[in-house]
Amino acid sequence: QVQLVESGGGLVQPGGSLRLSCAASGTMFRIYAMGWYRQAPGKQRELVAAISPGGSRNYADSVKGRFIISRDNAKNMVYLQMNSLKPEDTAVYYCSANYGQGYWGQGTLVTVSS
Repeated sequence: QVQLVESGGGLVQPGGSLRLSCAASGTMFRIYAMGWYRQAPGKQRELVAAISPGGSRNYADSVKGRFIISRDNAKNMVYLQMNSLKPEDTAVYYCSANYGQGYWGQGTLVTVSS
């Protein structure tokens, strides 16, 4: 069982930045594939960014060049640095962990608005 706790969401103006953090429980963090997903009102949950146990990254086309995913295996943490935020980035952001089965956090709300 893995528990994931997200933090760092909030209200930001267009063009601003936020960094989301996700703390994971357990001792096997380094072997999990980690990801950030988001779900906007009335839309399906979508993958934003993912990072493999070895550090390979992939991003949704909509965030390439603006968002950066990273992980710190020593601290059981994964981060999402979000830059040049747009109103369409407004969503609940979820942290996920996957190793055979998937785990989800409760989500953190990001609102991009002036």
